[in-house]
Amino acid sequence: MSEGSNNKTADTNTGTTTPYQTDLFTRIVSLSLKFLLLLLILPVLGGLLSVLLPAFSWVPALEKTTVSLQGFKDLWQTPGLTQMVALSIAIGLISTLFAFVMTLMILAAFFNSVWLTRIERLLSPILVIPHAAAAIAVGFLIAPSGMFSRLISPWLSGWDLAPGGMFPHDPYGISIILGLTLKELPFLLLMALGALAQPELGKKLRQQYKVALNLDYYPFTAFFKAVLPILYPFLRLPILAVLAYASASVEMPLILGPNTPPTLAVTIMQWFNDVDLNLRIKASAGALLQLALTGGLIALWLGAERAIKTCFNGMLLNGKRNYADSLWQKITVALTTVVIGFILLALVGLVMWSVAGFWRFPAVLPEQLVLLHFQSAFTQMSTPLFNTITIGIVSTLFAIVLTLLCLEAEQLSKKPLSTFTSLIIYLPLLVPSIAFLFGLVWLQQLVNNHAAFLNVAFTHLLFVLPYVFLSLASSYRRLDPRFAHVAASLGATPAKVFLQVKLPQLFAPLLIAIALGLAISFGQYLPTLLAGGGRIATITTEAVTLANGASRRTSAVYAIIQMVLPLIGFILAWVLPKYFFKSSTR
Repeated sequence: MSEGSNNKTADTNTGTTTPYQTDLFTRIVSLSLKFLLLLLILPVLGGLLSVLLPAFSWVPALEKTTVSLQGFKDLWQTPGLTQMVALSIAIGLISTLFAFVMTLMILAAFFNSVWLTRIERLLSPILVIPHAAAAIAVGFLIAPSGMFSRLISPWLSGWDLAPGGMFPHDPYGISIILGLTLKELPFLLLMALGALAQPELGKKLRQQYKVALNLDYYPFTAFFKAVLPILYPFLRLPILAVLAYASASVEMPLILGPNTPPTLAVTIMQWFNDVDLNLRIKASAGALLQLALTGGLIALWLGAERAIKTCFNGMLLNGKRNYADSLWQKITVALTTVVIGFILLALVGLVMWSVAGFWRFPAVLPEQLVLLHFQSAFTQMSTPLFNTITIGIVSTLFAIVLTLLCLEAEQLSKKPLSTFTSLIIYLPLLVPSIAFLFGLVWLQQLVNNHAAFLNVAFTHLLFVLPYVFLSLASSYRRLDPRFAHVAASLGATPAKVFLQVKLPQLFAPLLIAIALGLAISFGQYLPTLLAGGGRIATITTEAVTLANGASRRTSAVYAIIQMVLPLIGFILAWVLPKYFFKSSTR
């Protein structure tokens, strides 16, 4: 025993850890990456496999054990299927293209200037707004009796009564494209700014930009020739995630889209929730069609990348320094002003509807301001509010712990994550949720149909985890390794270095990641609806239901609650580090 004790002491003095401590912590950390991959791959691929079998009419639960194409035959015979597919393709492609182009224009016009930071601060809060709340706000703005019509009536439009109009439920999906573009633009912009925040990459791109300016390249041209070719690969996965979501979105088409016919994803959801269980076969076939549609759009985007690179590669080296830069600068400033103004006006209209009493058209302001709608809503939302917060906390904390362990595994192995692992992290965002969630729900019903809360929390985790990982990864990788080396040399175990040295340095990024994870969870509609089987009500599911037939004022109240919940999280994430570090320096 004495000899063993001496060995243990010697190990401590040399800065190494005891075998038990090393094995325990290191084993957990080393297994975390494998667990992450299994956690993301198995549900998605298992869900796809489980939707594949019913699509070919193999459903033992419905006493159908013969493989056939009847589900696809029923799908092809669906009235309006062509319009559904065309609408989904147009919405996904156009909204993603608009958001991407506007992101590039804003970056090019304000790159390396203080205005880019100001625009980031104005648009960043839009990220915390769930898609359903954003759709409700946009709908209130563009409706025939919405804020926009009120602002121009009757002095410009001549309308004394609310006009007829096709918005927001227009048959061409323009309202959905508008809502998705406004919602995804801040996401792509922040992903780009996140890439630029990487020390080596950001420094390299800014130096190249300055060199281009010194060579008399105009700012717009300098950005597209010196910055974009290197920056774009870091935006590819976020863009594809946006494209996949937009082509298979459910919340916004439900609130802003047409009903005759709706988009393909909305129709599939309606089939799946129908009381006739045989329609699930048709829904599964539709889910495979949606998967093929989204995969085709991703392939189209990647093919367009290569085509554009081939066609415009010569322009990078032609020496031309100006491509109507002044004109594009003015267009970008005007578009940015319009976008920010549109968003602010939509939010103002949402707040006003939530407290409006009698408000006849075309009055810009309500004649009465009341809190009756909030009081009425609060008496009914205790259960949805509890479910929303509880599911968000459970899924977010699990995602935070797993992400930290995986990033620690990356540092201990001194190897960056492989391209395959990085792709798998995005897997739940790249595969249309409408496709694999149906299959995942089949599996959950087979395994445990009564644990609705756990099923919903698990499906939320699949969507929270990628965002939490992306939020924490850059901060974790920028940690100064010298602190860990000093602690280890003083005899600290890897577990102590992780808990007492690294995590305190990550206090602020951790709070941001938690706030982001909660915001993502709070906004989940389809995973909650499907995994919960309609038994788990959240603020988001209630908001979408109310937006399709309830009072406009009640819908506004629920949309505001949707926005306030994640906003509280981000406010705490902003305030607590200042209070914590201020207290620690006293």
